Amino acid sequence: MSATVGDYLLYRLSQWGIRRIYGYPGDGINGIIGALGRTTEFQFIQARHEEMAAFMACAHAKFTGEVGVCLATSGPGAIHLLNGLYDAKLDHQPVVAIVGQQARAALGGHYQQEVDLVTLFKDVASEYVTMVTKSAAVRHAVDRAVRIAQIERTVTCVIVPNDLQEETYEKPARAHGTLHSSVAYSVPRVLPQEQDLRRAADVLNAGKKVAMLVGAGVLNAADEVMQVAEVLGAGVAKALLGKAVLPDDLPYVTGAIGLLGTKPSWDLMMECDTLLMVGTSFPYSEFLPKEGQARGVQIDLDGRMLAIRYPMEVALTGDSKETLRALIPMLQRKQDRSWREQVEKGVRQWWKTSEAQAMNSANPINPQRVFWELSPKLPDGVILTADSGSGTNWFARDIKIRKGMMASLSGNLATMGCGVPYAIGAKFAFPHRPVLAMVGDGAMQMNGNGELVTVAKYWKQWKDPRFIILVLNNRDLNQVTWEQRVMAGDPKTPATQDLPDFPYAKYAESLGLKGIRVDRPEQIARAWDEALSADRPVVYEAYVDPDVPPLPPHITFEQATNFARSLLGGDVDAGGVMKQSIKGMVDKLLPHKD
Repeated sequence: MSATVGDYLLYRLSQWGIRRIYGYPGDGINGIIGALGRTTEFQFIQARHEEMAAFMACAHAKFTGEVGVCLATSGPGAIHLLNGLYDAKLDHQPVVAIVGQQARAALGGHYQQEVDLVTLFKDVASEYVTMVTKSAAVRHAVDRAVRIAQIERTVTCVIVPNDLQEETYEKPARAHGTLHSSVAYSVPRVLPQEQDLRRAADVLNAGKKVAMLVGAGVLNAADEVMQVAEVLGAGVAKALLGKAVLPDDLPYVTGAIGLLGTKPSWDLMMECDTLLMVGTSFPYSEFLPKEGQARGVQIDLDGRMLAIRYPMEVALTGDSKETLRALIPMLQRKQDRSWREQVEKGVRQWWKTSEAQAMNSANPINPQRVFWELSPKLPDGVILTADSGSGTNWFARDIKIRKGMMASLSGNLATMGCGVPYAIGAKFAFPHRPVLAMVGDGAMQMNGNGELVTVAKYWKQWKDPRFIILVLNNRDLNQVTWEQRVMAGDPKTPATQDLPDFPYAKYAESLGLKGIRVDRPEQIARAWDEALSADRPVVYEAYVDPDVPPLPPHITFEQATNFARSLLGGDVDAGGVMKQSIKGMVDKLLPHKD
């Protein structure tokens, strides 16, 4: 039997080393689905929704560094991919979307499910989107899509009409107007000029109070970051996507930065005289030094991201690991370690404060305590995923990363609903490692419950059955509720914020998984032990108090005024909110209390 275009498309992907595709079938990709049935080269993971398939492909890219691939049918299937693809694009992850289209003869005829897919994907796949119309073009379309996704660390898209998928593949003729591509690709070494490295070293050597901010761009350069921090006597804050860069047991690591950040990170930025940003596009300038306060050096592989968050004196385009290696011999060790000692004292104080806040009573459970008691029990090599919501605060602040762990979430898009599909993507990439997702009940109801069906379908294939989803059941879209109060000064709006209660643990049991429901604080630790030793995936449902405030590291006068106005404006939960807020503020002032 002659190879079809669908067969050849898969063959070409396999030549690039791709072995797993996330997707959902449909008649717009029947020719590719049929080809999948004729090959043993690929593992096809059937998500419950195309958006979830795109999230899984993004997670594959984030946790492996390889290209993630997702597959969707024409029309609605293609449209569904967009949110997950934007997540990959904004977090600079290489993902290739393979998308079906209606038959070529029908295009332009207002045919069923006909959507202008090239235009639809032109933004999310701005570096490369093409529709293949001849079998001889599929080779270079796949080659360019994969190569550009890798080199630009972005999303690309190949659109294949369904009638073309089933045609016999013909290689390009040796003729004018044809292309003859290959799978050849190598990772470039990107280094700044030596004179620019020396300028950067001069700035860093002159500083007395050096602060570092690191992100996902240095996940492969932990040793170099530690060397620089040690030589410069610097404190190191971590952007959320860079949470796994350094272990949190290092005394000079101040933790997360921003609204979800820690007080030591705030103090680090507000008191430093020199800022070194490496591999991060952290967007919130109000959490960086005031303009003119600190001299700045930034390193990023993408020159477009340089000097847009803070006015940098030296902006270096280069691979973070290679650039730090080249920079280290030019740095002078700080003899005065008083700044480092000040940073470390703040970090020690912070962890005491966090523990006190986590152990505060709540109705019925303090959500922070769920994370605090989980942290020391995390198994070595665990892969952590988090969703977007108030639980992200506790993930950012209270989970102590150890060496060898990985962690990620939707950073720049900050979309809800990524936590569970991220975890599934991570588990397929590393079936021998434990995986733990941390999500709110809003995200779980949005799509997590659906993807539990995917977990039930596949979990017996995983070498290590440890796959845990923590669901914070607070019956509230909590992050937005708190943003209403603090940012806008509005009381909670029950019509938009209240969520229906749902039996997450019982639902897991109905799928053949393990469900654990915790509604008393004394159950938390024992339930974590049970979940982490289970012989199958677990939903750990924590029935938590929505009134515990995810306090930012620094509260402005405007935020305090808005908060007071929201409570005085008739917030339905004003009593509980006030009670829990006072407890949190007392802990900041008296962190050593029993």
